[in-house]
Amino acid sequence: MAEQTENRTQWHATHRFARISPRKAKLVMSLIRGRPCHEALDILRFNHRRASGLIAAVLRSAINNAEHAEADVARLVVSEARADGGPYYRRWRPKDRGRAHPIARRTSHLTVRVVET
Repeated sequence: MAEQTENRTQWHATHRFARISPRKAKLVMSLIRGRPCHEALDILRFNHRRASGLIAAVLRSAINNAEHAEADVARLVVSEARADGGPYYRRWRPKDRGRAHPIARRTSHLTVRVVET
């Protein structure tokens, strides 16, 4: 998806309802924000957190969107990377003496926006 802002074209990709908490995904998103795309992919490739694989797929999709619009891939920079909270599933964990404790299975909406410099 291409958008025209500040005389620069931006492309973005999203992964909605990703099964990871936004708090954990934001830690990885902050590593790639503002970096060139090839450098951001290297950071994600060597990061051991589970969110890095999900975010790398979204970043590659945004790069492919830009490449489809005939942008110069070597000049792409991650302009925005964010993880917003999505809906969460309520589960119950059985505990002693017949009790149950709630568990919130959180989801995220991962968004990556790239711009050509």
